[in-house]
Amino acid sequence: MLPLEKLKVLDLTQVMAGPFCCQVLADMGAVVTKVEPPQTGEQSRRSMGFRMKKSEDTAAFVAINRNKKSMTLNLKEDEAREIFYRLAREADVVVENYRPEVTKELGVDYETLREVNPRIIYASVSGFGQTGPYAMRAGYDLIAQGMSGVMSVTGEPDGPPAKCGIPIGDLSAGLFCAFGILTAYIAREETGRGQYIDTSLFEGALAFSIWETAELWATDSIPKPFGSAHRLTAPYQALKTRDSYINVGANNQRLWERLCSAIGREELIEDERFATNDDRMKNRADLAEGLEKTLVEKTTDEWMEILLEAGFPAGPLYNYKEVFEDPHTHAREMMVEMEHPVEGTVKALGIPIKLSETPGEIRRPAPLLGEHTEETLMELGYSKEEIADLRERKVL
Repeated sequence: MLPLEKLKVLDLTQVMAGPFCCQVLADMGAVVTKVEPPQTGEQSRRSMGFRMKKSEDTAAFVAINRNKKSMTLNLKEDEAREIFYRLAREADVVVENYRPEVTKELGVDYETLREVNPRIIYASVSGFGQTGPYAMRAGYDLIAQGMSGVMSVTGEPDGPPAKCGIPIGDLSAGLFCAFGILTAYIAREETGRGQYIDTSLFEGALAFSIWETAELWATDSIPKPFGSAHRLTAPYQALKTRDSYINVGANNQRLWERLCSAIGREELIEDERFATNDDRMKNRADLAEGLEKTLVEKTTDEWMEILLEAGFPAGPLYNYKEVFEDPHTHAREMMVEMEHPVEGTVKALGIPIKLSETPGEIRRPAPLLGEHTEETLMELGYSKEEIADLRERKVL
């Protein structure tokens, strides 16, 4: 049994936030049907970076659309909309991430679909949400990171603007949207009614700004970037070793003293510049310089052995190749393989949530464009002849 195998989702999304939301649900068993424009499909199939070796799809599309079916519908055509309404009558959820008003123009907005199916849960992910002065602006992760404050605290002090290395606005919005869908799904069991869900890249990124807003409202000072360092405790950052860097996590007095003892620098415990966490924060640069004078004497691997033996939290800084060479990554099944109908065996990220009784499952790779159109329509009662006619008239 898969935990969400009874959940039927219509995926009208593209690029990152929406597809990620739907993949999170699909990994847990939801039946997700991706409804795409004919010929081109959703834009990330063709326009988002690296191509796969054999198929026309991009690696980005394949990475974020597994466990889904794909059907094509030209929603600008009346007959295609009627087909979509038939799908919506049997669905639990519709997810879209168009700019506001686009779904109204296509006739697949919440107000329309609620008349078709009062139990429908309809989720919209956009750049800035459906209300407010910026609602109609285009939404991109970079813009959301800049306007949510994330870029103001990312990078080195006095350095140029830097974005978070991963698309935190897109991914956070996708996760919050999935959470909202499941919350509404539980509520529907009580009320019998669906509801509308509205979230955005801007709010997703801003909602993760926990320490930064705590600093702003507690001190009235504007948070600044600290590189790899923490804004509330020290030393909690990357420090240079002989061959690379090592992350150290001395986020309380006990661990600070343990670090000093482990690296043979007990005199730092008595140094008045570093006596308390507040002192260490004030003298962060001197602290890092003092620790690195010793850490550069050994390699990261050597220090890892010493610090872990001392019970001190530390870790190397991996590039992504090293991440997937690490035995722990494999033990946690965070790299998996799938059989793609064109590419053959392809690698993918594993499922990060492990359920003991009803675990998620990777059942199929990202679909080819329209791969399941005929299957889906036949489930609705269309004959092969009718489907061929719809294709001929460019409805599909």
